[in-house]
Amino acid sequence: MTDAVEDLERRRAEANARADDHRARRDKLNAEARTRAEDRARILEELHARSADAQALRRDRDDLNDQVREAKRLREEWNRKFQDLGNKVQELRRNRAPRPGAVPVWRLKKDLRELEFRHMTTAHSPDAEKRLIEEMKRLEAQIRDQDEHLQKDPEFDRASQELNAARDEAEKHHAAVGELAEEAQRAHEEMVHLYESIDDLRRQADEVQAKLLEVKTASDEAHRAHIAAIEEVRDLEKLLYAARGGRVPVGSYATAEPPKEEDFLARLKKGEKVSTADLLELQKAGRG
Repeated sequence: MTDAVEDLERRRAEANARADDHRARRDKLNAEARTRAEDRARILEELHARSADAQALRRDRDDLNDQVREAKRLREEWNRKFQDLGNKVQELRRNRAPRPGAVPVWRLKKDLRELEFRHMTTAHSPDAEKRLIEEMKRLEAQIRDQDEHLQKDPEFDRASQELNAARDEAEKHHAAVGELAEEAQRAHEEMVHLYESIDDLRRQADEVQAKLLEVKTASDEAHRAHIAAIEEVRDLEKLLYAARGGRVPVGSYATAEPPKEEDFLARLKKGEKVSTADLLELQKAGRG
């Protein structure tokens, strides 16, 4: 009997040690799982924030692109108006007769262009160049004089003002196209950069999730092994209890009282394991 008791005590001590080892491993794995779950939550939070920022940039870019299209439409519209008004001004210039004895503006401009071309392409003596420059200045003065005279014509003056206004509007919308297009491009590039970082965060989250599942699986296995070792300890303590004639072994998981029926029912409701030895003890207790 003594040898049997000693063997049971040895086996109980080994089972206790295994239970402690499994519990320590389980607790360590659970701590690691919590850390990885926190890492995943942090990554997902950052991912969601960047996704919101990227969506906002997408909306900004699309809105800016709409503004670019509208600015282009207005630019084309005012360019057409500028062209039409320019044609109207030129028609008025041609149809307005110069003052008596004055050379028509078109002829003055033609002569001025010829002198400018000759000045740029032909070598001249200092005196000849001086005379050429003075002649060009004279033609320019006559053109200005003709223009000033023409500006006094109400119809021509109104057409000239409309032409200048159309040019200003066309230039304004042309500048807006460039500015809005640059803003849209910046928003697009920033959005693309964010989506690239989001893809990287998503890969990180997937890696952490895979490792978390691996750790949780290992933790569950350690927990089951811990429970199985505890059950083994309890089974061995029941055998020791019986072998010692009802005396509880030192450091026992068992109670001093024999197993009661309500204890077994409670364990069954909890889904805990009930061994054959448990059932035998219950039968003994029932016969007692």
